[in-house]
Order: sequence, then structure tokens, then C-alpha cells
Amino acid sequence: MTFATQAAAVASKDLHTELRGRHAVGVILPFACTQLVAFGLSLGPDRVLMQQTAPALLWLAVFFASVLTFRGAYEAEGEDGALEGLLLAPVDKAAVFLGKAGAVIVQLLALEVAIVLLTGALFGVGTMSDLPQQAATMTLGTIGLAAVGSLFGVLTEAARAREAIFPLLILPLTTPVLIASIKATGLIQAGQAASAAPWLGLLAAFDTVFLCAGMALFGLLLED
Repeated sequence: MTFATQAAAVASKDLHTELRGRHAVGVILPFACTQLVAFGLSLGPDRVLMQQTAPALLWLAVFFASVLTFRGAYEAEGEDGALEGLLLAPVDKAAVFLGKAGAVIVQLLALEVAIVLLTGALFGVGTMSDLPQQAATMTLGTIGLAAVGSLFGVLTEAARAREAIFPLLILPLTTPVLIASIKATGLIQAGQAASAAPWLGLLAAFDTVFLCAGMALFGLLLED
């Protein structure tokens, strides 16, 4: 099997597991929507304030949804001992990382369609203007989140790590991605798509760094 075939096989396996379990639709999406509604209610009736804070609230909801998605990507494998099988399998561990990250990206992008539409309805911001730039921002931001979460998500099934270490690792490392995504989304919604280009370039750079780091380090974390 080639490197690409191995990665595709891992991604396909994770997506089939999600389709059978419906974790994203049954748990993650309602949680993210509840967060958005709570954020909206906490801001009160000030529409201007709601529109100004919409990009940050959108990406906070995406972040919370992504954390649950990262946990779900490894939970089933931790329960039936499949992680040991991944460790012993004669496959490139970098391909395993890319496959799991790819599955997470697909799940998150599907969830984000509903989250973006709900954000537009709640906060009165347009979701169809500058659609290519908005899609690029969501995609690049999602790749960055998925790269970090898929790398360190394996620690959630380690007996010595569990819940305590994962949030401490994931939040600082994803902060640059969240900031760049919020800035780019805000500029695009304000009709300044051209000004968002540097932030999109920064997101692309973050994605490249995180993906390369994940390919290099995933095998070591899996062994631990």
C-alpha cells in the first residue's frame, strides 16, 4: 500500500465509525448550537455588538466542537485496544496521522456549515457574501485545528495523561489559528476581503507547520 492509500484507509475507517455512531450529529452539533445560543443571549439585544462579536463566537463554537471531535476520534479505538493495533501495524505512522486528521477535517467542515448558518441567523451577519473567501478561511482554520487535535488527541487515551493534559496542550497551540481565523472572518464579513489575505497566508503557514510536526511526532506519541 502506498502512503496515500494508507492515509485514505485510515480516514475511511474513521468516517465509517462516525457514520455508524452519529456522534457528531447527536452530541457535538447540539452542543455547539447550544453554545452559540448561550453566547447570543448573554450579549443582549444590541445587534451591533452581536455582529461585531459574531466571528469570535463562531470560532469559539467551532473550537469547542473540535475538541469533542478529537476525543471521539480516539475514544472507540481506546476502548477495544485498536491503538495497540495501530502501533504494531506495518503502516507509516505519518499516514495514520494524516488519515485521522483528514477524517476530522471532513467531520468539522460538515458541522461548520450548520454552525455558520446558525451564526448568521442569530447575529444578523451575512453568510453568503464573499463565499470563496469565507470557505477558504473555514477550511484553513479547520485544517490547523485538526492537525493539532489529531496529534495530541492520542494522549486522551493514555493512562498517564487523560483529560488534564489534553486541554493544556490544545488551547495554547491552537490560539494562533483561532486568532488568525477570527481576524480573517471579521474582515470578510466587514466587506474587506482583500485585507484578509495576510491572515489567510498566516493560516496556511500554521497549517503547514502543524501538519509537518504531526507527521514527525505522531509515531512517538502513539508509542508512549
